[in-house]
Formats: sequence, structure tokens, C-alpha cells
Amino acid sequence: MLQAVDLSCIRGTRRLFQCLGFSISAGEALCVRGENGAGKTSLLRILAGLSQPATGEVRWRDAPIARCREAYAAQLVFIGHANALKEDLSAVENLRAASALAGVACDAEAVRAGLSAEGLNDVADLPVQWLSQGQRRRVALTRLALSRGQPLWILDEPFSALDQTAVQRVCRRIEAHAAQGGVVVFTTHQDVELSVQSRSLELR
Repeated sequence: MLQAVDLSCIRGTRRLFQCLGFSISAGEALCVRGENGAGKTSLLRILAGLSQPATGEVRWRDAPIARCREAYAAQLVFIGHANALKEDLSAVENLRAASALAGVACDAEAVRAGLSAEGLNDVADLPVQWLSQGQRRRVALTRLALSRGQPLWILDEPFSALDQTAVQRVCRRIEAHAAQGGVVVFTTHQDVELSVQSRSLELR
């Protein structure tokens, strides 16, 4: 479903990676690893269509994403290393706004149910600026529960700032998505175990 073909990435005067290629099928997860600065975030942004590779291309269902950007964007959920939350808005308001921008209709009740599943019911109406880093990350990850059939998830350090219980919850959500034929690409420095077909790519 997702292919990287001879990708290379240059940031400033530094080449982060080159001649990078892989293919991910439905129901698979790809874990991207590497030291800080190795190019993990740059690769995920290229896969999400947010940055351009120096060479090569990304293909979705055999079609270059450069030719179908709008359709491609509608089929993916991208959660970056930053939580992309407005600090003066509540968790509910942030998630409703993010869903609307993604073209996914979510009423307040659905958002509250998603937050409750993350153990955030008590802080759902508080401004995000009052939340801890772990709580903010869980708010951002609630977008996964609110997704509506987007088959591709691209997640940059989804386990950052989470306790072990929250980490396991994200793992189960990834497994459920893959079991339904979805594709997940994520980065992490942690050792996590998934009960779905998964592979690891290390950038050096």
C-alpha cells in the first residue's frame, strides 16, 4: 500500500539518508529507529507529503502521492512529535477543530468518549496549557480513536511522555488498526512489542 522508492533527504549541507526504499502492505506496521538527527522525523514528513525528498518518490497504492495530494491526505492521520494543540483551547475544542480540519465530523459526545478512553475525562474542558506533557500527548493521540477509516497512520514518537499504561494502550490501538487492514509507520526510542506483523528500519 505504501512504498518509498529511492528516497534521499538533504537538510542544509547534510545528507540524512539516500537510496532508501521499502514497501508496506495492509496490516503491517513499520517502526523507524535511529539516533537523534538521523532523519526519522524528516522521513515521516516526506511519507506524509509534508516535505519533499531530494530524490525519489513516495507511492500510495502504486500512485505517486505528488499526483494525488488531496486524496492522499484524506487517507492518513499524521501525529507529529509536537502535539499541535492550541494552549488556550480545551482538549475537546482542540480535537473538534483538528477533526474538522481533517474532514472528519466529530460531535462533542464522540470527542468526550475518546478522551474518557484515554483517562482524560476530568480534564476534557480545561485549557491545554494546564495539562502535563503526558496528558497533552494523550489528547493528541485521541485523534486515532476519532479517525474514520483513514487506513494510514504516521506517528512520530507516539510514546513520548507516556507512562507504561498509556504506552500499552497505544500499542493495542495500533494492533487493532493493523488487524483491520491499516498501515502504521511510527518512530520510537522505546522497546515495544506488537502482536501484528511489524518490521524495523534503522537510520544510521
